[in-house]
Amino acid sequence: MACPVSNTVELNPTLLPLEWLLGTWECDEPGEGSFPTIKPFRYTETLHFSHVGQPVINFMFNAFHAESKKPLHRECGFVRMQPGTNRVAFIIAQNSGLVEIEEGELTGQQLSLQSLQLARTSFAKEPYVKQICRVFQLRSDGKLEQTVSMATDNQPLMQHLRITYRRSS
Repeated sequence: MACPVSNTVELNPTLLPLEWLLGTWECDEPGEGSFPTIKPFRYTETLHFSHVGQPVINFMFNAFHAESKKPLHRECGFVRMQPGTNRVAFIIAQNSGLVEIEEGELTGQQLSLQSLQLARTSFAKEPYVKQICRVFQLRSDGKLEQTVSMATDNQPLMQHLRITYRRSS
């Protein structure tokens, strides 16, 4: 039997600056992915940000190939804020075997993050990811935009993903 979680739990005051992120976001149009070592692709994605009253936001990201609808990528983890500051941390586990800690700053309704720590399974696929930078921006039209840049063993930091979402709940 699952433990019930109330939808009426108040957001922890530490997280009030990130309240705009909460809910489920779905892309209107497929996002675009590219990197020199792979064929460009289009993908769809759903983001879900929730809380249970603790000073942490839980998240799950699910991406699918735009044409075949096959699962591509999944990330889950937690968002924390340093109390009394605009410092934010994402703790992320990816289905590819990569685990990250990204930290950055919240400026208005823009969140800019970069990887501080990366760890991977011993049998991870090469080339290894060496750096990730991520920006979330709540646009004036109410849509959420995410841009992800990446560097690997043999490629410098460059944009890898770009997608825009609308809030669905």
